[in-house]
Amino acid sequence: MVADKPETFNVRETAVIILGVIMSLFHLYSSGIGLLATPVQRSVHLALSMSIVFFLYPVSKKKWGLRLDGLFSLLSVIGSGYIALFHEAIAYRGGRPLPYELVLGLMTMLLVLEAGRRVLGRIMPVLALIFLFYCYFGQYAPWFFKHRGVSIARLVQHMYLTHEGLFGVALGVSSTYIFMFILFGAFLSGGGGIRLFNNIALALTGRLSGGPAKVAVVASALMGTISGSSVANVATTGSVTIPMMKKAGFNPEVAGAVEACASTGGQLMPPIMGAGAFIMSEFLGIPYLTIATAAIFPSILYFLSIFLSVHFIAKRDGLGGVGGGSKLGSILLADGHLAVPLFVMVGLLLAHYTPNMASFAGIIALVAVGSVRAGTRMNAKMIIQTMAEGAKGGVVTATACGVVGFLVGTFSLTGLGQALSVNIMELTHGDLWSTLILAMAACLVLGMGLPTTANYIVTSTVIAPALAPLGVLPLSAHLFIFYFGIMADITPPVCLASITAAGLAGASAFRTGVRAFVLSWPAFLLPYLFVYAPEVLLQRGSLLEITGIVLSAALGLVAVCAACQGYLDGKLGIGLRFLLLLAGLGLYMPQPLPTTLGLLLLGVVLIQRLCLRAQNRRRALKT
Repeated sequence: MVADKPETFNVRETAVIILGVIMSLFHLYSSGIGLLATPVQRSVHLALSMSIVFFLYPVSKKKWGLRLDGLFSLLSVIGSGYIALFHEAIAYRGGRPLPYELVLGLMTMLLVLEAGRRVLGRIMPVLALIFLFYCYFGQYAPWFFKHRGVSIARLVQHMYLTHEGLFGVALGVSSTYIFMFILFGAFLSGGGGIRLFNNIALALTGRLSGGPAKVAVVASALMGTISGSSVANVATTGSVTIPMMKKAGFNPEVAGAVEACASTGGQLMPPIMGAGAFIMSEFLGIPYLTIATAAIFPSILYFLSIFLSVHFIAKRDGLGGVGGGSKLGSILLADGHLAVPLFVMVGLLLAHYTPNMASFAGIIALVAVGSVRAGTRMNAKMIIQTMAEGAKGGVVTATACGVVGFLVGTFSLTGLGQALSVNIMELTHGDLWSTLILAMAACLVLGMGLPTTANYIVTSTVIAPALAPLGVLPLSAHLFIFYFGIMADITPPVCLASITAAGLAGASAFRTGVRAFVLSWPAFLLPYLFVYAPEVLLQRGSLLEITGIVLSAALGLVAVCAACQGYLDGKLGIGLRFLLLLAGLGLYMPQPLPTTLGLLLLGVVLIQRLCLRAQNRRRALKT
């Protein structure tokens, strides 16, 4: 009997390319040419995504694996395609399921869980299964979790035939805004945009103390404008910056930690913000542009904190910069035209066009502008490859949003979200500070191992309702939750961004995660400003008040980062580090008394440093 030989990957690769191009063309059409009905848009998006997933992430490399994955791909199209074809008939009968629809629904749910297992690992699908079992066995649940329980027919109907489960808000945002921005990022990368970002960062900061690490911070901030994933950001910029940091003398764990922290911050950087801004816009019912504008100062302050920490580490350890690299002028002359599509996209957003129309125009502008130079010109083959690559990136988010649909559907079906919010209030006795601390911890735990969009949906569904009765502004509450959910990417033990960076650095994943957590500790203070000083989000206040709060927070970051790294203009002792920590915390509190005390303490430290410098100068003159 002849053994089953491993199958060649030509069939898979061809299928992925064809399906990827079809998926990209579908979204280009629905974004810039002709709008489609919501059920059609979402169901076709999920069908194409799962079809690609089953070919891209094989169950086995043997021939039987190819056959099985082909079958799963076909069944995915049937299950989701049914919704696209018969959504009007389903709506006319109020979502009442027919017997065969329950079979289709159960099959599609199982396929989504399997696709999630292959793409996301076991955590998300297992969590989704726990929620589904909770729906069915709710009468046996303890304490406030108890509910009447729902039948399998009701569960399948809710998850498959309504807009509350698989085809809910999360998949809706993935099928419109998110995919188009991921596709825009793929075109920008394919046209040389990543090269432009890295070269600009190298020209601006490469020669400074700790230059390679500062390059990582600046390049990740620039990459964050288009990247929807901290892990993808690490993989893209880290492949260049981490070897540079190690060559300049940075410890491998520190090099990985710097890249992980910088890449995670890219999720806060407008205009994309890890694609969470689009879902936040849907949840809050406010314009996307309002959210992106509110994130400007928080993202600047975040990257300032990482930049300062890197600077103090480099000065403390005597680490220099790197030579070489082109001048900024020559870089902009060679590739600066690739920034034009970004301005086109932002301009259309400012003109109140939809995000998917803005990204559609950005892609068209990118191909057109790139054609003016041979080095950035995209031929037909490159465009096809780029569309396929964009689809590969988009299916990860789509699958995550599909799996998260089970969690969101559970909250709406059982009332779990409201029960959790009420009990958080009871646990903290309505104290805002205690509730925020608990919310931070919950976001860090719930966000572990989840992509940005899934992360935000889960955390906001559970925690946001608990903050509303305490007088927290809705946008402040959601950005607080969004921020700490993202920080799970660099918080041990899961810390996906740190693990990815550790792999590139050849370092211990756990030690890199711990280093990243410590390096980012000053940035953990930022979200509390969203609640206690909404001016930093441009929510209220005059220009003078906003400027004062931002400058005070920036000074506070200088003090806290210096205290954490033990360096200011020289190495610091324990006493001065403690004073700087107190000064930074005071400057961070948006009330007159703490801010004044923080300024006074910072002044004491600066005077001591000036006196010490003068004393050293006199000693040097005597010798």
